[in-house]
Amino acid sequence: MNSESPGPPVTTPSTSQSAPASTAAPVSVSAAGLPGRLGSLGPVGLVLAGGISVQFGGALAVTLMPRAGALGVVTLRLLAAAVILLVVCRPRLRGHSRTDWSTVIVFGITMGAMNGLFYEAVDRIPLGLAVTLEVLGPLALSVLASRRAISVLWAGLALGGVFLIGGGDFSGLDPVGVGLALAAGAMWATYIIFSARTGRRFPQADGLALAMAVAALLFLPLGVADAGSRLLDPVTVALGSSVAVLSSVLPYTLELLALRRLPAHTFAVLMSLEPAIATIAGFLVLGQALSATQAAAVALVVAASIGAVRSQVGRGRKAAGGAQPEPVVAARPEPDPVVAAQPEGNGSAS
Repeated sequence: MNSESPGPPVTTPSTSQSAPASTAAPVSVSAAGLPGRLGSLGPVGLVLAGGISVQFGGALAVTLMPRAGALGVVTLRLLAAAVILLVVCRPRLRGHSRTDWSTVIVFGITMGAMNGLFYEAVDRIPLGLAVTLEVLGPLALSVLASRRAISVLWAGLALGGVFLIGGGDFSGLDPVGVGLALAAGAMWATYIIFSARTGRRFPQADGLALAMAVAALLFLPLGVADAGSRLLDPVTVALGSSVAVLSSVLPYTLELLALRRLPAHTFAVLMSLEPAIATIAGFLVLGQALSATQAAAVALVVAASIGAVRSQVGRGRKAAGGAQPEPVVAARPEPDPVVAAQPEGNGSAS
């Protein structure tokens, strides 16, 4: 994260409270600074393009780790994202309560921890498997929130996927990497909760920009300790900024445009495909081929994620007597759409 972040960072269904993107103020394509023909991809194409950008950004981050270390890469990504968000959002610092600041600080800590744990994981195990394990956090949150018998099926599918990832045990994988990916998933679930709380307390993406700044500042000492002067290398900085753009700015811009024309639950189903996209990115960019058993594990987790989304949507419709349910939107381990933070007429967004 996606988270990710992230990060990166993939997405799974969350509760309806974690859907700030679907309620963002409309932003015209021209205001987003994107070519008008981008919309010709169609909303599904935009979501898939965003997912590809996130996962290939994650693969690029892995190639950068020998230059700056995992914590150094996280630091560069968080710093670049924080600068972009602060410039675009120009968040107001006055007029917030102590509870507001406590919420945004915890959100920032969670965001930093999620990204750090994930990048440490992908430094040890294949990208596709790390994303698949990480996605269990939001999936567990979704299953627990639904409280339906069918949720046992989705939980069983996900657990079956975890069993297959290790081929019955995890002796073939770095156990530290597995544990870090699972911990990143727990942080992702926490991120979803505090993303919703922050969104309710701060206008547009102000809270997100402040939380990203908190995460970047907290991670800076760790990045300096891990990478030292390598963080100042121009090539490393350029590559780290590219990771931030690929994994944050571009995908969230594309998804914001898609959400204007795509039902939120359809968006969440499409985002559930990202463990598979991460597997493809890991193979093409990093040469990380999965065994047939591990590929089946990824497919099981994807199926569980899609099933959980559809179950929540069906439950919402039944509760509303057939009316359209509250949006069920996936939450990445990274910022909500940064374009939403830029009011129309105030210049182009990132």
